[in-house]
This record gives sequence, C-alpha cells and structure tokens, in this order.
Amino acid sequence: MRKTTLALAGLTLVLGAAPAVSQSTDPNAATPEEVITKVYEAVQYLRDKGLAGFSDFNNNKDARWVWKDSYVFVYSCRDNVMIAHPLRPDMVGKPILQMKDDKDKLLFQEMCKVGASRDGGWVEYWWPKPGEAKASRKISFVHSAEVSFKPDIQVGAGIYDDKMSVEDLNKLAAQIKQPRKDAP
Repeated sequence: MRKTTLALAGLTLVLGAAPAVSQSTDPNAATPEEVITKVYEAVQYLRDKGLAGFSDFNNNKDARWVWKDSYVFVYSCRDNVMIAHPLRPDMVGKPILQMKDDKDKLLFQEMCKVGASRDGGWVEYWWPKPGEAKASRKISFVHSAEVSFKPDIQVGAGIYDDKMSVEDLNKLAAQIKQPRKDAP
C-alpha cells in the first residue's frame, strides 16, 4: 500500500496506516489532530518563552490557544497547581491533584502520570463543554514541557467525544509525532 504523508505544522501524519477514529461532523468541534498539534505548539512555545510564556495562556477566549470548542491549559504536577486556563481563570493558582470529575475520577493525578511519559498521551474524563453546565465525555492530550527550571510542567487540550477510544487516539498521536520517512 502506498502511504501518503500530510505535514501538520511540522508534524507528520501517515495516512493509510491511521487507526480508525471517528471524526465529528460538527465544524465547531476540535479534531484530535488539531489538539495534538496545538499541544506540541504550546510545549515548544513554553520551551522558547520560558516562565514568561505562562501568562499568554491565560488570555481570553479570543487568544491563540483557544479554538473551536477546545483550549490549551497548563499545570504543574509537582507544585499541585493550575498555572493557566484561558476559560476558567478561577482555577488558576488552585490545587489540582485532588480535583475529581463528575464520575469521581482524580483526573489530574492521571494526567500527571500520562503526561510524564516520554510521548504524553490521552486521558478520558468528564468535564463541561465551554458554555455548558453539564459534564460531557472529554479526552485530553497531555504532554510534558520543560520550562526554565520547572521540569514538571504539563500542557493539555482536549476533544469532547463519546466514541473515540484512548487507545486509538494514542496510536494517532504516535503517528503524528513520527518523523517523515517517505518525504518526496
């Protein structure tokens, strides 16, 4: 089978070998590819800007790090604190490790574990969509970011979907990060 390569902001997705993930038909819904790309962009942004870059993620919903129904958030596992959240400024500076979702899951404890792995990964939990009060199934891609002298910083963004599996999304993330091997 011939593989086609699609570059996403310096990242690569090999089509034809991608796992079966459903795509939302809602044009206002973020895609898994967009989430992965934004998280990698945010990780690089923080590596380049250092601690001064944190405030850029706290800007309002018209900021660079908010799109469609998704947004990038930044947190510290070691310090147990939300560093930046563009839509929930009330969470900034608050403890995260004991925070539970609507199904009593300690979501940030799992995010800290998954985000600390070499390639990051996806975490499933229940969280309200922007502008809604009721929680929906959310799956966030989380990844560590080395920022100045704070090695425990993590960046995340997510999709609201009730069909995609964490396993298939992790396969997709591995393929997007995969270096291009068949570039023309």
